[in-house]
Amino acid sequence: MPLPHRARAAAMTALLVAGCMAASLPAGAEPDPAPEVNTCIQPGPLLRYLVVFPQATPAEAANSEITAACGLTTVYYPQISVAVATSPDPRFLKQIGPERAYSAQAESIAKRSVKRKKDDTELFRPSGVRSAEQWDMDLINAPAAHKITTGSKSVVVGVLDSGVDARHPDLADALAPELSAGCLTGKPDTSPSAWAPTTSAHGTHVAGTIAAANDGRGTTGVAPGVRIASVKVVDDEGFIYPEYAVCGFMWATSQNMTITNNSYFIDPYLFTCQSEPGQRVIYEAVRRAVDHATSRNVLTVAAAGNAAADLSRPGRDSMSPTNGEAQTRPVDSTCVVLPAQLKNVVGVSAVDPAETKAGYSSYGLGAIDVTAPGGDPRTPNGCVLSTVPSGYDYSCGTSMATPHAAGVAALIASTHPATDAVSLGRMLNAQASTLACPADYDLNGTGVQDAFCTGYSEYNSFYGHGLVDALAAVTR
Repeated sequence: MPLPHRARAAAMTALLVAGCMAASLPAGAEPDPAPEVNTCIQPGPLLRYLVVFPQATPAEAANSEITAACGLTTVYYPQISVAVATSPDPRFLKQIGPERAYSAQAESIAKRSVKRKKDDTELFRPSGVRSAEQWDMDLINAPAAHKITTGSKSVVVGVLDSGVDARHPDLADALAPELSAGCLTGKPDTSPSAWAPTTSAHGTHVAGTIAAANDGRGTTGVAPGVRIASVKVVDDEGFIYPEYAVCGFMWATSQNMTITNNSYFIDPYLFTCQSEPGQRVIYEAVRRAVDHATSRNVLTVAAAGNAAADLSRPGRDSMSPTNGEAQTRPVDSTCVVLPAQLKNVVGVSAVDPAETKAGYSSYGLGAIDVTAPGGDPRTPNGCVLSTVPSGYDYSCGTSMATPHAAGVAALIASTHPATDAVSLGRMLNAQASTLACPADYDLNGTGVQDAFCTGYSEYNSFYGHGLVDALAAVTR
């Protein structure tokens, strides 16, 4: 491992040995033939673990259990009884209990040659006045809504993503540095370098769709009058490990944010399966964090994903890494995309400029609540234009659809300030413009349907309750 990691591991070893080694024997004493005190060892890399405890476990008890298993607690969230811990001891998982701990980091170490598949298509465009290119804003009636309101500064949308560029002129007035944090250790870090973008423009693009300034320059967001916070949950390799997301939800809740935008799925698998012990830990920890956020009136809005999968009956997963490379694996009815398919989460699919489900967009009856513009990479300027650290760029994906929905939710929250999270989600569903299942969904003209839409006009597997509508959000 690199030298900085070696130094950190050595320091960790010293702490663990001091906490776990048996006391020194007096001179001439015989050693205990069956010592009860465990000796901590450090032959492996320093790994990070997510640990789920029974609800209402005190912090002291959780910390004691982690220490006894040869780990150190990075952070403990008593509200949901979930901890993030580190240990260089390969026996930590067995000692703490494999049914309640998991290391996504360990699972991916052998897969470092596997790069996350790029979800979005990006095309470079120079900066300048760009609002005329924002077909997506016209599609959801955002310019008309802005004549009534651009949103309230009391509404804060947490952008759980790869970081937001605080220097971008379209975002500088909207971004709240005091509410921003990085979560790449599982514990919030409020230093600006922890939540700034490094290798990815994704978070800045998402932020611009939500709240880029309505100043006649560059692009304009759905709710340019609200505030945003940068909550970094994507590391430099493009991974979103579950402890990052848990930290993001808990931070957003502690800061009393109104909405979180989650344009990602939680690694290391596209589908997290409760039938597998380690993945069950992921599911439970994330579920608790989202439910806690909802109970504190933070609405979670999340992308359905770009696997073109029927989330209600996926059958196969072809995007998750296995044995060092992406392979197809069977998935069962316990397998869901996190966080989009959790209760209390608004799941968002993507449509193209013709208001048809984008070919890449996942779907599923019961999985999709609303749809929003995500774009079509097959047509010129068919993707969504928004801010990036270098200026402005086009991207396509459910990642782009989700901030449109979050922005509309922010407008609703601005005009209904006393609304709780559950009611806000229902109002977001209610304002959507109905989209019926397409009569023919043969996108490539082969004579074969590319996907099958089920349900009825007011609620179906492609569009949920329909296309978000910013004007309806501020007038109904």
